[in-house]
Amino acid sequence: MKAASINELKQELLALPPRKVLELCLRLARFKKENKELLSYLLFDAHDEQSYIDSIKKEIEEQFVELPKGNWYLAKKGLRKILKAISKYSKHTATKESEVEMLIHFCLQVKASGVRYRSYKALSGLYDQQLKKLKGLVEQVHEDLRFDYKKQLEQLE
Repeated sequence: MKAASINELKQELLALPPRKVLELCLRLARFKKENKELLSYLLFDAHDEQSYIDSIKKEIEEQFVELPKGNWYLAKKGLRKILKAISKYSKHTATKESEVEMLIHFCLQVKASGVRYRSYKALSGLYDQQLKKLKGLVEQVHEDLRFDYKKQLEQLE
C-alpha cells in the first residue's frame, strides 16, 4: 500500500468534520508511543517551550546520575541512549534553538559526570561528534543567539 502525500492528507483532513478528525488523532495516538508523545507535546507543552526544555534537562541529569562511570562500554551505551532521547525531543520541538540548548546541556553533563570520555576513543568520538553537530546548529540559529551559543561552545572544547 502506498501512503498518500502530505498535501493529499491535508486536503482530506480539511474536508472532514472536526469530530472525525478528533477520532482519527486518538486512533493514531493509540498505535505508536512516538505519536502519543508528539501529541502530548503539541497539546500540553508547545505553548511553554522553556519549561519543556527545562524538564528535558532535568531528565538528562537524572540519566547521568544512573550512568556507569567505571565501564566505558556501558557508559557509551548510556550516552547513546540519552542522545537518542534528545534527538526524539528535538524532533518534537522542531526549533534549532531547543536542540542547541539540549545538546549543550548534554555536553556539559558529560564533562561534569566524571566519565573519562577523553581516555577512550569511542567516547571521545561520540563527544566530538556532538560538538561538530552543535557547531553546525549554532550557525543556523538567529544571529542574536548565535553569539551566546558560540561562547558556551568554546567552553565545551
